[in-house]
Amino acid sequence: MSIRIRTISNKSVNCYLLNQEDRFFLIDTGFSDKFEEIENELRIAGVDKNNLELIILTHGDTDHSGNSSILRDKFGAKILMHQADSGIVKTGDMKVNRKEKPDKLSLIFKIFTIFGKEAPFEAFQPDILVSGDDSLKQYRLDANLLHIPGHSKGSIAILTKENDLFCGDLMINITKPKLHYLIDNMELTKESINKLRNEEIDNVYPGHGKPFKMTEFLEKYED
Repeated sequence: MSIRIRTISNKSVNCYLLNQEDRFFLIDTGFSDKFEEIENELRIAGVDKNNLELIILTHGDTDHSGNSSILRDKFGAKILMHQADSGIVKTGDMKVNRKEKPDKLSLIFKIFTIFGKEAPFEAFQPDILVSGDDSLKQYRLDANLLHIPGHSKGSIAILTKENDLFCGDLMINITKPKLHYLIDNMELTKESINKLRNEEIDNVYPGHGKPFKMTEFLEKYED
């Protein structure tokens, strides 16, 4: 059975709803101040408290995890993420487990951080913590989890059997496919990109910006 993909835009963040057979899987949950819009999109898609199997967080940053707690309460789905980012969602502090000075921090990200309005965040305890690569077949989704640290220590990607990759904030495509504006550890980022080179990946669905071909990114990427 093929996996259907629905993009749910939440301000500048992409959340993705996957549908396989009679089950739904939500990748990332967006900013908390846009909860009503996300809930409405989920219900339009046919999501209810009986069929949302899992909420998967690509990493702990509050723009990707902001609605996790309330969506769990509304729909009864468990929250899965990498254990290395769990401190972020338990405290709401995106600096937890990151370097004091990240290896890459672009000017545009600094400006957004200074002038952007931060949405309120409800801290929570994840239900399922992973420590590395894993299969999602146990949750009835034909996909694998890949640990891709770099943007954060606990960043993960979801790679489906149809070779679609949901990369979180490792890569973005605002104007062109490239690495995210914030890279905590560049060496780990390079290792993660090299890891992805060894996978069969067609389309990449980033946390910010439009989908793109993995080949398009690799053609311009310099490690």
